[in-house]
Amino acid sequence: MELNLNMAAILVAVVVNFFIGFIWYTPLFGKVWGREMGYDSNTKPDPKVMVKGMIFMVIGNFFFAWVLAHNIAAWNFVPGVAEMGPISNALSSAFFLWLGFYFPGHLGATVWEQKSWKLFFIDAGYSLLSLIVVSLILTHWK
Repeated sequence: MELNLNMAAILVAVVVNFFIGFIWYTPLFGKVWGREMGYDSNTKPDPKVMVKGMIFMVIGNFFFAWVLAHNIAAWNFVPGVAEMGPISNALSSAFFLWLGFYFPGHLGATVWEQKSWKLFFIDAGYSLLSLIVVSLILTHWK
């Protein structure tokens, strides 16, 4: 059995996910997120730190999309998955990965690190949205 991965879809998912993160953590929730993280809104971040952060985010987004593509491709070998259709497959993959891996991590960080529940919902919401969007890209672009 061979896992067929579409590298173009993975790369597009990386770029789309980068922009989702930018929109989520800048105009949508940037001020609230920064305040909940304890950042001073009057201080501009060092440009070198910003560039380094963006580079590592792109690298992380690549691994995120690449591993998710493997996961989705592996599910194609499960009997009955083909009948689900690509949207159901994408939403199921995204939701169950989020519920099993992201949600517990965000929940634990919120409680153990005494972070705010606003921060929990911002970060957990981003994780779920990015999983859904990237899953939809990967399941529809064969």
